[in-house]
Amino acid sequence: MPLIVPLSQGVLGNLLALQQTTNLINTVQNQLATGKKVNTALDNPTNFFLASNFQTNINSLNSVLDQINIGSRTLDTANTGITDLTNLLQSVQGSLNQALASSPTTSVLTGTAANLVGTTLLSTLGFAATDVITVNDGTTNTTTFTASATQTIQSLINFINTGGTTGNNKDRAEFSGDGRVLIEGATAAASISITTNSASTTAIQNLGFNATATNGTINNTAAAGSASSTRTALAAQFDALRTQIDQLAVDSSYNGVSLLNSQSLAIFTNVTSTSKVILTGNNDTSVGLGLTSTFTVNTFQDNFDVNSAVSAVKTALVTLQNQASTYASQVSIVQARQDFVSRNINTLNTGINDLTLADSNQVGAQLLALQTRQTLSSTALSLATQSDQNVLRLFR
Repeated sequence: MPLIVPLSQGVLGNLLALQQTTNLINTVQNQLATGKKVNTALDNPTNFFLASNFQTNINSLNSVLDQINIGSRTLDTANTGITDLTNLLQSVQGSLNQALASSPTTSVLTGTAANLVGTTLLSTLGFAATDVITVNDGTTNTTTFTASATQTIQSLINFINTGGTTGNNKDRAEFSGDGRVLIEGATAAASISITTNSASTTAIQNLGFNATATNGTINNTAAAGSASSTRTALAAQFDALRTQIDQLAVDSSYNGVSLLNSQSLAIFTNVTSTSKVILTGNNDTSVGLGLTSTFTVNTFQDNFDVNSAVSAVKTALVTLQNQASTYASQVSIVQARQDFVSRNINTLNTGINDLTLADSNQVGAQLLALQTRQTLSSTALSLATQSDQNVLRLFR
């Protein structure tokens, strides 16, 4: 059984006071060492559990912040990729302009009427609604186009480029820089002809071609010559740049997501996953941007394919510019959400500090006061034991 030694009332009172002071000193020293006035639920249950709840919210918000940071980096990578794709397309433009500067291989029939526009109605040139315009590509393939009240010069050009009724015609048609109609033949030796059965003697002339039965015919002696090695090399360079564009679209990824390769990313911006920003991907490969390999099938030997490629590159540059603008807007949204979540985390941290942190100055003063009290309690205990010792002297 435990040993019980009775103590006098004075000694017992001073001993209890000294023990309480020692416990308080231990508590204050712990607060001073940890910097917190609430370390366990025993210190202050209300503050402890409220601070724990705040910390749980902070952990959830940190997860949200991590997702937002991933989205931000994904957007940064996409914007970098768009910049590099733009530089590649500008290189493509240089190759295409160089190709246009060299002579084409195919025969070309150039209209004499300048400043024509695609929206001009054929009827304003003198063609009746039933007139037929016939274009021959120098072989047995012939395109027959029937005019109407709503048909335009661009309608005729589009019809020629689709290969006519049968789709076999190899002629290509387009506008020159000064608004003339250009028709390219199937080969270098093609004898291109464009005729009409119109009763108007000026209709075909208004389109820019002769009015005779063989109007616009290019004799076989008008051949442009053998294939251009310069254009062939530039066509190969075009295809090489297309390959680089494809690779760059794939490589512009962050954490396995490339917005330039048809991949999308959903960024949740709150802990309940009820608010999100969707980063929609785009197909910025060469095919997705409209830079198909069909432009170089004949190795750029005719101007039509080169001009079509030039037009496609311009469209691709506009597409990338629009994408960059969209991503810039999304960057602003993501950054705003990132700042909002960060501020919430800081607010919760401040709340936790208010509930749990100790005032070091106050705690230091309390410790000094308790140490003084401890010294006084020790002195009082010593005095109390002296009274018991005085009783002992009576037996000596």
